[in-house]
Amino acid sequence: MSNEATLHGHAEVGTSHEVHHDEHGMHHHKETFITKYVFSQDHKMICKQFLITGMIWAILGGLMSVLFRLQLGYPDSTFPWLEDVLGKWAKGGKIQPEAYYALVTMHGTVLVFFVLTGGLSGTFANYLIPLQIGARDMASPFLNMLSYWFFWMASVVILSSLFIETGPASGGWTVYPPLSALGDANLGSKAGMDFWIIGMALFVVSSLLGGLNYITTILNMRTKGMSMTRLPLTIWALFFTAVLGVLSFPVLLSGLILLLFDRHAGTSFYLSDIFLTSTRQALPNEGGSAILFQHLFWFLGHPEVYIIILPAMGIVSEVMAVNSRKPIFGYMAMIGSLFAIAILAFLVWAHHMFVTGLNPFLGSVFVLLTLLIAVPSAIKVFNWITTIWRGNIRFTASMLFAIGFVSLFISGGLTGIFLGNSTLDIHLHDTLFVVAHFHIVMGVSAFFGMFCGIYHWFPKMFGRYLNNTMSYIHFWVTFAGAYLIFWPMHYEGLAGMPRRYLDYSGWHSFNQFGGLNRFISTVAMIVFAVQLMFVFNFFYSIFKGRKVTSQNPWGANTLEWSTPIRPGHGNWPGEIPEVHRWAYDYGKDGREFIPQTEPISANESKH
Repeated sequence: MSNEATLHGHAEVGTSHEVHHDEHGMHHHKETFITKYVFSQDHKMICKQFLITGMIWAILGGLMSVLFRLQLGYPDSTFPWLEDVLGKWAKGGKIQPEAYYALVTMHGTVLVFFVLTGGLSGTFANYLIPLQIGARDMASPFLNMLSYWFFWMASVVILSSLFIETGPASGGWTVYPPLSALGDANLGSKAGMDFWIIGMALFVVSSLLGGLNYITTILNMRTKGMSMTRLPLTIWALFFTAVLGVLSFPVLLSGLILLLFDRHAGTSFYLSDIFLTSTRQALPNEGGSAILFQHLFWFLGHPEVYIIILPAMGIVSEVMAVNSRKPIFGYMAMIGSLFAIAILAFLVWAHHMFVTGLNPFLGSVFVLLTLLIAVPSAIKVFNWITTIWRGNIRFTASMLFAIGFVSLFISGGLTGIFLGNSTLDIHLHDTLFVVAHFHIVMGVSAFFGMFCGIYHWFPKMFGRYLNNTMSYIHFWVTFAGAYLIFWPMHYEGLAGMPRRYLDYSGWHSFNQFGGLNRFISTVAMIVFAVQLMFVFNFFYSIFKGRKVTSQNPWGANTLEWSTPIRPGHGNWPGEIPEVHRWAYDYGKDGREFIPQTEPISANESKH
């Protein structure tokens, strides 16, 4: 066997893990409902668990935004039904200040961590890594299962904080001290903050278990012939995402543990010289620094935005190549730009802190590094546009979401150049300009990457197609809605309108935006309704969708389309196929596509 592998020039990849693969495939016992659907160790089932949990969180997070948009659009109105739903948090049919800040905080936490990190990476890393590298399962299926159940426990803790008497955490999703460190500061700093910290600690454990598993699987379990430079860009993106998570999440965990000490053990890591008006006394804490927490938080927080966007970039690269019927443009440049983004992600965290009294010279260093990250991002955008240039484009729902992703990434990224400039940031910091920027470039575009992946791989996951009409309605309303909601916020931010305020009507200078806020709120509700239609389409299609009859419905080259229509445990019924070429031989030598498993012929042209 090793001689045969040597002939193909991939002995180091091909032979050492063959036995391991077969063990994964052969040693599984008769499954019960519990072992198949609940405590499953099959990566495909764990992917569905992450996806459906993430979708539940997305509905809850979106619902929170609808509630506070109701307040922002109609600050003088009362809605009696709100009191029926929220009780004391909406006395007289009007959202109370404490409830508003809790909604904003939990909306950010849920969507950033539980949907766009856990839901996006958890779903597609679990599903695609073994299938696209040619492995029976993950390196450790048991750790993979644990990763989901830690995510589930974190979800339960965060969800239960919504139902305690003092309410959930309400210090913003960044939970800056001293507000988050002092239980007496406000209602949201009491038990809800402890729930938030414990939930996030469990989430970090889940991310680390998952990330280590993904890295190990990609490095050690590739099939024969699958060298690193033959990997699809989805796998490269998920690999760098996992590396970012493993290196940055422990820093957040340490920051949160110190916060827990400050709250309950009388330490002063973040507290110093504080006078509490509620108790009319000075606190004994001395020597701490609230800015230390910001450094620890943003050392995770900035890699976090790339942990969110890199998987979306990988998915979009794959889907664009498949649906343009063209090779991805600049494969090595795409890998290089992913690598550059991963490095620079660790070197820009203080651009969130330009107004904390940061040394101006140090600020200028972070400005340079921040603007530098635009270079690999621009390379990726150029390569995506060049990939679809003069391509034979199929406008499937997944392709539309991929193109929408590139549009949002460009327009949202350009506003980052404003915020990356420390001088302009003094005016723009903590205004709606920041909200508009990161919702477009990180929030909505990551969702577009997620939708793109769901529409593309749904037939492989469930053996059925999603409804096409609903898919197109979903795309066009969401795409138009994203711009209509967030683009006007840039102008409000430039006018100095601060974020996280529940009522702007007290400012004469902001009264001019009353109509605009009503418009934004109305569009937000319409877009949310369309997401509910997508959820209906998703679950309806699992059971009633048109059945997939072809093994490779999109005419794609990657290995997952060489498995049966509904792959079982172990993915391939026989031997794992051998790989002979990269993943992007589209429109080559007069052929529409050439799968990775097809040997290179003697007279074939080089890519």
